[in-house]
Amino acid sequence: MNSSLASTDLSKARRATEPSNEPLLQPAARNLITRARLRLGKLVSFAFARHLMMFFIGVAATLAWQSYSGAARKAIASWSPHLAWVAPTAARGGPSPEQLKATSVALAAARQSIDKLSSELRKLTASSEKKARSSRRGQGT
Repeated sequence: MNSSLASTDLSKARRATEPSNEPLLQPAARNLITRARLRLGKLVSFAFARHLMMFFIGVAATLAWQSYSGAARKAIASWSPHLAWVAPTAARGGPSPEQLKATSVALAAARQSIDKLSSELRKLTASSEKKARSSRRGQGT
């Protein structure tokens, strides 16, 4: 239609490299952000907030490692032969026969000690009962 009108409008438009005199945010929005930063600055310092954020990231990483450590170790070990030491160790099948034999010997020795102790306790209670009966007889006559 009117090409001269369109060309004059474009020539009046500012270029992207020219600085703008207009503020990026409306005054109300800037005021709100400023108030929020001041209020947050009074409550918590940004340094503390950063440390708190690092702490929570560390907790999350620890929980993730505890949950997925086996799979993560396998993946890391598969990246390079130099990282094979990271791979999880093979699960043990159970106690060896030597361990079972040593445990059974220790249990047998403990059982013998308990049996000896119980027989000595029976002897002591029997002798104390005899003494109590004899003292009752001596008092009754």
